[in-house]
Amino acid sequence: MKLPPEIEFHQNIRLLIYRPKGLINEAEINRVVGAIEDLEAATQEPFNRFSDTSETHEVELNFRYVIHVSIHRRLSHKGRAPVKSAILATDSTLVHYARLLAVLTQGSSITVRVFQDRKEAAQWLGVPVELLAEKPIGGADQSNYRK
Repeated sequence: MKLPPEIEFHQNIRLLIYRPKGLINEAEINRVVGAIEDLEAATQEPFNRFSDTSETHEVELNFRYVIHVSIHRRLSHKGRAPVKSAILATDSTLVHYARLLAVLTQGSSITVRVFQDRKEAAQWLGVPVELLAEKPIGGADQSNYRK
């Protein structure tokens, strides 16, 4: 499975890392949700997620869309094994949307937490902080995914 350059999947530790750059809008969210759902279907095993929004500079979303996507993910993940989704966000708009996602997925099999510190996110996910370190542009390593 070919993943977009902003997404890495580390099959050995069951972790998807998403590093968007620049603009976050509905098309981008739809693209990453599609990639996550494709991986869920292909692997049939749970995996945690880490979204590093530190290189995101513009947000074109609205609450209605975020609510729609949150409910979609909550329902599409129903009955699956629990997973964690850590979102590293410092931009106030992204923090608000990420917190909304966390509230809307409460009680589901997806637990979302928003972090402003990479080390805390790594601890919560139980992975080495070095794995979550910022990558240079074009530095995504997708070699850990094997179908």
